Amino acid sequence: MRRVVFHIDVNSAFVSWSAVKILSEGGNDIRLVPSVVSGDPDDRRSIVTAKSIPCKQYGINTAEPLSMAMRKCPGLIVVRGDWSWYKRCSDNFIAICRTYSPVLQQFSIDECFIEMTDRLNGRDPVAVANDLRDNIKKRLGFTVNVGIGSNKLLAKMASDFDKPDKVHTLWSEEVEEKMWPLPVRDLLWVGKKTEERLSAYGIDTIGKLAKLGLGSLSSLVGQKFASQLHENANGIDNSPVDTEETEAKSYSAERTFRSDITGIRALDRELFNVAVEVAHRIRLDSFLAGGVSVFVKTKDFEVHSKQCSLRQPTDVTARILNEARGMIPLVWDRVTPLRQVGLGVFKLTHDKTEQLTLFDVDPKMEFYRQWDRDYDAAMALKESDRHHRRGQEKVLTFSYESGEQALSAAKQFVKENRDCFFTRQILPDGTDCFEVKNSEGKLIERHQVK
Repeated sequence: MRRVVFHIDVNSAFVSWSAVKILSEGGNDIRLVPSVVSGDPDDRRSIVTAKSIPCKQYGINTAEPLSMAMRKCPGLIVVRGDWSWYKRCSDNFIAICRTYSPVLQQFSIDECFIEMTDRLNGRDPVAVANDLRDNIKKRLGFTVNVGIGSNKLLAKMASDFDKPDKVHTLWSEEVEEKMWPLPVRDLLWVGKKTEERLSAYGIDTIGKLAKLGLGSLSSLVGQKFASQLHENANGIDNSPVDTEETEAKSYSAERTFRSDITGIRALDRELFNVAVEVAHRIRLDSFLAGGVSVFVKTKDFEVHSKQCSLRQPTDVTARILNEARGMIPLVWDRVTPLRQVGLGVFKLTHDKTEQLTLFDVDPKMEFYRQWDRDYDAAMALKESDRHHRRGQEKVLTFSYESGEQALSAAKQFVKENRDCFFTRQILPDGTDCFEVKNSEGKLIERHQVK
């Protein structure tokens, strides 16, 4: 059976998503005229975040200063980015793609791969891709390109052939005809510096790169990167469509004391701190915990632990803390000095159906919940301020030998910073990179291919 992978890419995503909103408010379609999205249209120091297709005739590039873009096109329409709206559009886009295949890998906020090999049921893949494309356009109001290939690389290359609102194929047997004549810079993960290095040796097309010996290529770009480039140029890519990471099965936190603890009040204070941290984290991920565990470590590094199940799952700090407090006498004799305490939750669920009995009702529950809401709000404000300060600092730039490494680093940052997202960009100098931005659209980090 032939492997079939789709790559779906939103056409001029931020401009398209802004256009959908403007149209819903009775405005004109900014996709049909030179227009750009920028952080602050009134600040000439802002940069172009995204551009409409008509901007191409004016030579406007993403990441260039807004003032430069406006000089190139005096009638340029500038729209302020709306990141919460973009996130909503992205979620809806991904949701539709997921109905065609549950094996989905989101590549960035505006593109994804789906594994279609076992989902076609004898149907023509081009017909299915057109149905997906039309479905997104009809239901969400913006267009996408769909690339169909024998693997992720070929599907991605196919989706870039001709835009907008198109479906293209690039099967393994079509590589020589459709991909090899393309400029070497069009190959995925070939950045500006790599292109210059290859072009200096007369390697200006993907076909020439594919035919170059691995030894010669290694001397130009290094052995590890050479192997990836050689395979990609020949249309080889065995990587799977990685679905999103599985949800956590448990959460935990611990505290190691500066000096050994012997008093119950000091231990209780530290137990409170870890309970607050764990409860906050499960609320962020919309979980309820059905079980609580606690452990202590003595000065001699002996560990004593206990866990219990709850009658009703909860995300309330006070309930989690009280369950942990009840187990402390079972793990500590109140005499042996302690150096560490930890608390965890398990039996996680998203089901928030209330099934309280008379004995579960606590007259202070609303007070506990309000305390949690206030704490979550304070932490969100603190996190927002931290990202704001980071946005004012110089953007950190990291370089990698391969695109997979750059992508992995960007994904890891977004995983650890829930209010951030990343997009793939081609910088004005041709460098291929992933830019990490916060919810306000401010650039935080750049992970680029050498």
